[in-house]
Amino acid sequence: LTETALKEDLKFYFMNPCEKYRARHQIPWKLALQILKILMVTTQLIFFGLSNQLVVSFKEENTVAFKHLFLKGYSGVDEDDYSCSIYTQQEAYDSIFYVINQYKQLKNISLGTLGYGQDENEGSGLKICKQQYKKGTMLPSNDTLNIDVATETECILLKPQELASKKAELKLNSSFFNLEFYRLIQIEISFKLKGIALQTIHARELPDCYVFQNTITLNNRAHSGKIKIYFDSDTDIQECKDWHISGSILQKNTQYVLVFDGFVIISCLASLILCTRSIILALKLQKRFVNFFLEKYKRHVCHADRLEFINGWYVLVIISDMMTIIGSILKMEIKAKNLTSYDVCSILLGTSTLFVWVGVIRYLGYFQTYNVLILTMQASLPKVLRFCCCAGMIYLGYTFCGWIVLGPYHEKFEDLNTVAECLFSLVNGDDMFATFAQIQQKSMLVWLFSRLYLYSFISLFIYMILSLFIALITDSYDTIKKYQQSGFPVTDLHEFLKECGSVGYRKEQASMPFICCC
Repeated sequence: LTETALKEDLKFYFMNPCEKYRARHQIPWKLALQILKILMVTTQLIFFGLSNQLVVSFKEENTVAFKHLFLKGYSGVDEDDYSCSIYTQQEAYDSIFYVINQYKQLKNISLGTLGYGQDENEGSGLKICKQQYKKGTMLPSNDTLNIDVATETECILLKPQELASKKAELKLNSSFFNLEFYRLIQIEISFKLKGIALQTIHARELPDCYVFQNTITLNNRAHSGKIKIYFDSDTDIQECKDWHISGSILQKNTQYVLVFDGFVIISCLASLILCTRSIILALKLQKRFVNFFLEKYKRHVCHADRLEFINGWYVLVIISDMMTIIGSILKMEIKAKNLTSYDVCSILLGTSTLFVWVGVIRYLGYFQTYNVLILTMQASLPKVLRFCCCAGMIYLGYTFCGWIVLGPYHEKFEDLNTVAECLFSLVNGDDMFATFAQIQQKSMLVWLFSRLYLYSFISLFIYMILSLFIALITDSYDTIKKYQQSGFPVTDLHEFLKECGSVGYRKEQASMPFICCC
């Protein structure tokens, strides 16, 4: 009786939702809930993405506006990783005083809703700091240098209310602005501005209050005759302290969105409970089967058969549900203007939506045509991972070699991250000619080495490693197709289930567990 009950439970466990309904008229609640959840989570993500798009565009447009406002001679396009550059002492003085003058006239010249930032602890204003070496002498014509490498930093603060007074004029005419460029390292100008994003009102959302911490850096560390000017703007979203908006459309829209987010949380919580319950029941069934097999056949169940009971799709759904619940709570707080963690919320909601759509593959696997793809991915994954580990060692070797040898002569090899991205592009056949052509021919030895380096890397990875990578997947596909024609390898679990009688159990399905957990 115990053996018969176990066989019936095993048969029922490995059925798909349609077979379970035909066998015991059990309604597939999890399937219906997953379909509903896909629609709700995707809709939620679209609404959040449209709202987040307004935030991103407001930040980017303000950053561009600040560059045009405070950088003298800014062309509208950054030169490299810096905004612009200057080459004379007069240009350096003009750039500094231009920032001061623009900051002073900000309310009269700015098109945006900007104001001076107030800081109760440090005070608000324009802070100018210069970092330089301690005094020394330098005569390049005589190859003479006498300088103390220890640095000193001196700062001055110009408050908005003082800029029109005589006190500000005294500061501007002080010795602080007498720069000795041979020992000057950098000048940093920092100031805080506040703004309000009104465009969200047109999207029927409450406006956000922004704090822009702007920093302008005149970098003279190289002392090469070229001072690079960097502009950096850190944006912080804060809750507006005192606001009043006439009309009830915004409030109603906010309430509707919060109610919808509440339904998403409830559906994900129900899905989380059902999937957790299924995993617990599967582990109990696994334990019953292992104990029965040990008692009757006096041997242990193999590891592969144990994994048959662990449904990787349920694990994926549980992770997705947890991320959706946390992300939805953050979204509700952001919508109510109690939080401003857009980045954290975006990562949680975006990743959870990705997992939800990946989970759809499980139901496509019930069809033999789509099942081939899933089984091929599962069979090839271990071999592909081992192959990538070996190929990765060669890739890292080329990365370090290209960085140290070609870095001084090629902009794509200046740092490790750029080298890795460049080599990955070459593997995919992108930007090959530009990579070859941009190498500087200042050193014939390095130029010849670059040719040998690039030709060997492209030949090795495209013609050999990439071909082997594809061959591994092709071999797994051929193996799966052969198994579907002649039969899959039979394990102890499969033999045990064969004794249960003619029930719609498919070995193809039993061979696809745990793919997502890998």
